[in-house]
Amino acid sequence: MQTDFEALRAADIDRYLALLLMPQAVQTDLATLYLFNAEIAAIRDRIREPLPGEIRLQWWREVLDGERAGEAEAHPLASSLLEMIVRRGLPLSPLSGMCEARVFDLYDDPMPDRTSYEGYAGETASALLQLTAYLLDAEASGNTATASGHAGVAQAVAGHLMLLPTSQARGQVFIPGDLLAATGLDRDGLLAGENTKAVEAAIRAFAGFGRDHLAKAREALRDVAPEVQPAYLPVALVEAVLKRAESLGARSLEVSPRPSQWRRQWRLWRAARSGRI
Repeated sequence: MQTDFEALRAADIDRYLALLLMPQAVQTDLATLYLFNAEIAAIRDRIREPLPGEIRLQWWREVLDGERAGEAEAHPLASSLLEMIVRRGLPLSPLSGMCEARVFDLYDDPMPDRTSYEGYAGETASALLQLTAYLLDAEASGNTATASGHAGVAQAVAGHLMLLPTSQARGQVFIPGDLLAATGLDRDGLLAGENTKAVEAAIRAFAGFGRDHLAKAREALRDVAPEVQPAYLPVALVEAVLKRAESLGARSLEVSPRPSQWRRQWRLWRAARSGRI
């Protein structure tokens, strides 16, 4: 039978590698949390129409609400998640919010503006960072909301930059509409990719948006207790993605700006040793 660690390695190699650098006592619980995140984030990859995806997200919301006890008991991940929620006192509302936010992924509606993007990232990447901090040290995590908020937006930007070739093929646009408008583009213009100068400007603006939040996250992390600092190890991969996307420019629509695995693994190790992302 595949273990949670093996499943996480297959589903989300970067968080798996970061997990191995976190305190061993919480690794199993974090693997469960990260697998839940990977599960709901990948729903779009498994569907052709939005409705089945909405049904699956609703199933997870009902599991969290305790409405599908029998089905959850027979589902390895759901069973592990519910057991961990009870044992660790993990708050339910951020998990339900993650499911709700992922509905956006199922459709091809453009991201309206930066405020909307920050809200989406807050319910997904930021919430995951905050829950990770909670599992590391529930009391110390009470002072991590600002760091999680900014770090999550930066992490989401990097993630969407890496997924540009995939989202482009699907007709999805995560770059906020106000950033596109500032470069003379709209959703259709970005998807067409014909105006390479404007596309490059939009990608650079999006990366700059991520850089702004990364800088604020680093500032906020100065006040975060050492016990929860490991929660932010995955954020150490953000800057390299932003830099590569800026270098690739419009080619990011065809070539993912994701650094090689050995470089990502080295950055995680360095961040764990230095305590800086």
